[in-house]
Amino acid sequence: MTSLYDRFVLPRLIEWVLGSHAVQHERQVTLSAAAGKTLEIGFGTGLNLPHYPPGVTDLTVVDSVCMGGAKVEKRIHSARMPVRRVTLDASSRLPVDDCSFDTAVTTCTLCSISNLVAALKEIRRVLKPGGVYLFLEHGRSDDPAIARRQDLMNPLHRCFGRGCNINRRIDCFLLESGLVIHRLDRFIMPGLPRVSGEMYRGAASRSDSP
Repeated sequence: MTSLYDRFVLPRLIEWVLGSHAVQHERQVTLSAAAGKTLEIGFGTGLNLPHYPPGVTDLTVVDSVCMGGAKVEKRIHSARMPVRRVTLDASSRLPVDDCSFDTAVTTCTLCSISNLVAALKEIRRVLKPGGVYLFLEHGRSDDPAIARRQDLMNPLHRCFGRGCNINRRIDCFLLESGLVIHRLDRFIMPGLPRVSGEMYRGAASRSDSP
């Protein structure tokens, strides 16, 4: 059952923090390589939808909590491709077949998944050989002073951010899950505090891709 926080507070928080011009620009950069049958994990309020290129033929979106509202429905209706919404069940296994997708996408999603390696292995499972996983995530800083501050603030951030971690080394989790990183850009997101604005953007694939 969806809580009042998930229905009313969380969507507004997502729009406020992740709907800025700077973040939207980075979404567009990240998603420019998406093509074919695409899976998005962590759909939220649909902020990625306007940024998918014409090469995306259809889109399946997955969330643990299905956020509704007129704004979300309008974004889905305006999307250039068909959008199918799926809610993740308690097993945390993606409800799709192996090797089903040309592209998988996460944006500001990996921070709040409890068993992250298992989730990334699921992304690896559902990608076709030769498919690409595109990610735009915040995580641990390479600056030791900022990283220590992230470690100190993380328990409080998890409490108020619905499990959001600010100190995860995203590239290490990808490699541990059996994904191969082809491109990794590190930068600081304008307009965000540095503890939550240390960004990882890139592309990865299955380790057995040709």
